Amino acid sequence: MKSLAEIADALQGYDPQSLPVEQALAFLRALVEPIVDTEDIALADGLDRILAGDLISPLNVPPHDNSAMDGYAFDGAQIQAGKDISLRVVGTAWAGRAWRGQAGPGQCVRIMTGAIMPAGLDTVLPQELAQLSPDGQQLTVPADRLAAGDNRRLQGEDLHLGETALRSGTRMGPAQLGLAASLGLERLQVLRRPLVACFSTGDEILSAGQAPREGAVYDSNRYSLIGLLQRLGCSVLDLGLVPDDPARLQATFEHAASQADAIISSGGVSVGEADHTRAMLQRLGEMVFWRVAMRPGRPLATGRIAHLARSRPALVFGLPGNPVAVMVTFLAFVRPALLQLMGCSAPPNPLLQARSLETLRKKPGRTEYQRGWVSRNAQGQLQVRTTGNQGSGVLSSMTQANGLIVLHHQQATVQAGELVDVMMFDGVI
Repeated sequence: MKSLAEIADALQGYDPQSLPVEQALAFLRALVEPIVDTEDIALADGLDRILAGDLISPLNVPPHDNSAMDGYAFDGAQIQAGKDISLRVVGTAWAGRAWRGQAGPGQCVRIMTGAIMPAGLDTVLPQELAQLSPDGQQLTVPADRLAAGDNRRLQGEDLHLGETALRSGTRMGPAQLGLAASLGLERLQVLRRPLVACFSTGDEILSAGQAPREGAVYDSNRYSLIGLLQRLGCSVLDLGLVPDDPARLQATFEHAASQADAIISSGGVSVGEADHTRAMLQRLGEMVFWRVAMRPGRPLATGRIAHLARSRPALVFGLPGNPVAVMVTFLAFVRPALLQLMGCSAPPNPLLQARSLETLRKKPGRTEYQRGWVSRNAQGQLQVRTTGNQGSGVLSSMTQANGLIVLHHQQATVQAGELVDVMMFDGVI
């Protein structure tokens, strides 16, 4: 386990009260140590799980040369430029069982998609190109429509016996599950899911179902966070609402640290008299940084809390209280940190570039994340507009967006027509 002094060595010269986004991310990369506990699970339960080791192919995929389509298989050596070929149909090869006959020069075999290629035959004429005699026994292969070897899948074309099919740290998506299934595997060795505790703080926060009262607002943050965590593939420990009471807050943090791999709170990380989260993190554990040069979401208390019940400390993310700032800070910082904790080796989703349809005012010195809607213009090029009011409490504009426009630390005002980076929500939220 790295000490905070070791982690800080990589970021000398930066103010922990106002880190640039890239330095804050570097801090997190140094802080987070991946889970190593493993589980054996059924393949059908593997979606979004992280492989605990390399997956080695126990066979060739496909296991034999086979036809890529319905048609007629023949020896491609008979193909000559500018000449039709006349062949006699001597049998049918069905998928799932080998054809036991023999086909020589001047002969062909009707074949189905996926059927084993008969010995000595290496080329398939697609059904739609076949010219058959009325009795179906004679086939004409039209000139210059095929090359030898066309429409044949080779043994081991996808994977060879002993080849690494999927590497350790792979996050299992639908394609990865299908690939594992193609190897005949029933079970997977995966890393344990992280357990993430989350709660909201504040005397002004109401739970869903409570009667409205003057000066109070309903808790949206916890539900956004639970959705983001579930979409990421984490197990969630919902600790509800915690009032602005240091004793209650301390008890909640200690309970969370006794069970969870990471703790996410929202609210109470600024400098007000009732903002206790940052002080509690300093009292119970270690704080790495608490402000990031960004908008929305500048207050972001980050650190860890150890507990005697666990062998490793829990990561702590004290997020701001405003609903949009909660989602932005989660996407920008918490999500990549949790993926690293999960042992996921995939690089972060790439930023796309789109042309701004409007002027975006900004001063250098912080990274800004604006809610945007990406579309294509008549020429098929990506373009983006903001979704209106960019206040950090305006959650409705988040629901109208399909991505975040990322205006980087040193970037200044963007003029309409200029390219900007966009973090797309699809596959993330």
